[in-house]
Amino acid sequence: MSFAPLFEFMARGGPALWVIAALSVLTLSLLLWRVAELMQAGLWRRSQAEAWLDLWRRGEAAPISTAQTPRDRVTLAAMQAVLTPAFSTEMAEKEVTRIAKAELTFLRRGLRPLELIATIAPLVGLLGTVLGMIGAFQALQVSGSGADPSVLAGGIWEALLTTAAGMAVAIPASALVSWVEGVTEREQAAMEDLATRVFTSTATRPILQQAAE
Repeated sequence: MSFAPLFEFMARGGPALWVIAALSVLTLSLLLWRVAELMQAGLWRRSQAEAWLDLWRRGEAAPISTAQTPRDRVTLAAMQAVLTPAFSTEMAEKEVTRIAKAELTFLRRGLRPLELIATIAPLVGLLGTVLGMIGAFQALQVSGSGADPSVLAGGIWEALLTTAAGMAVAIPASALVSWVEGVTEREQAAMEDLATRVFTSTATRPILQQAAE
């Protein structure tokens, strides 16, 4: 397989197009990395938190070994914090907040580089276009009155390649950022809801009621 046409195409766009190509490879790498990490974190596994809450209300213990999703881990942390004698209610809430923040930070990993790529890729493309247009008009000036319009048109469309390439990289990067942010916000809302329900249902647990009596 010959890569000569590809290199010829890249050469037409100049250095800016090579930079954009590198950004596209980095974007793809970040996408694969984030999907792999989110799968490892158990984001798409079935959460057991709702079933655990039913056990919690009845005074039964949740199976610790099956905490496989962010929601499960935060829910279990809330239950363990409530049952820790050394923790006041305020301390228990702070401990759960700490664990939830760690989970959310993990989910948001890699967003800054993607945001940077989404910002600079169009700018690099625009820079390449401007430089290409300067070159095309310089060639037109050198040619003088005998300039061939097709040469100028060819120089312009080659210069515009970098703008198109920059946008082609920035759009998927922006979409990936929005997707990860949406997933994170959904998980954050669910974790807050589950932790709150653990704390609010604590007083109705049979074991804790007996201890209070």
